[in-house]
Amino acid sequence: MNSEFIFHLAFPIENIPDAKTFYIDGLGCKLGRETRNSMILELYGHQLVAHVTDRPVPVQSGIYPRHFGIVFPTLADWQALLDRANSRQLKFYQSAKHRFVGEITEHRTFFLVDPFANLLEFKFYTHSESIFGATEFDRIGDLAG
Repeated sequence: MNSEFIFHLAFPIENIPDAKTFYIDGLGCKLGRETRNSMILELYGHQLVAHVTDRPVPVQSGIYPRHFGIVFPTLADWQALLDRANSRQLKFYQSAKHRFVGEITEHRTFFLVDPFANLLEFKFYTHSESIFGATEFDRIGDLAG
């Protein structure tokens, strides 16, 4: 993995003020450029672009098929964001879980939901090689996916 690469994700929002409250005040994103219809955010070194849409964002019935987030390099980093989300009273879609304990794919995860029904997942893998590896395991996510 090359840390010089920056991931970019564009996603829909319904208004800038609520997005700023969630992403900047809540998650701690840094604001980049902004227009009346979009804004660029920095989330842990990656570029998010929030675009205002007049169409409602579809509400999913579960975490699939669409969500985005961060895989943290340390448990302390993951815990710091979990603590921040709790202290800022951000809305959890799924509370913190410790999944697949004892397996190579063991990880901690939680999901937040922004004011526009976008789901965000934040993870920490106990065994970093399972982020892209552990190909002998045929399980990705929950069984009902």
